Amino acid sequence: MHEWGLVQSLLARADEEARKHGATAVKRLEISIGELAGVEPALFDSAYELFRTDTLCEGAALEIRHVPADWACERCDAPIARGMALRCPACSGAARLRAGDGIVLERMELEVP
Repeated sequence: MHEWGLVQSLLARADEEARKHGATAVKRLEISIGELAGVEPALFDSAYELFRTDTLCEGAALEIRHVPADWACERCDAPIARGMALRCPACSGAARLRAGDGIVLERMELEVP
């Protein structure tokens, strides 16, 4: 379960950022997970519940935004519809992934004295 490692990295990053700002706690984390990131959101969420104990994120809510895969032509930037061949219907150029393969910490809410 690589979700465990991802959550541990997220918590370490949140802790580092919170300490930089003199925070005593993290109140909320908002992340986006791409459809093609290879992450099972339910496992990610359960790993977060398990590993946040005794961290600055112990009481922090986790909001996960799911990002669908978004393909376009690398030549003409025409969108390529979901379920279609990964070739441009207009110019036959190869497809490139514009979004949907990342895991991004979008926002943190901190408690600062």
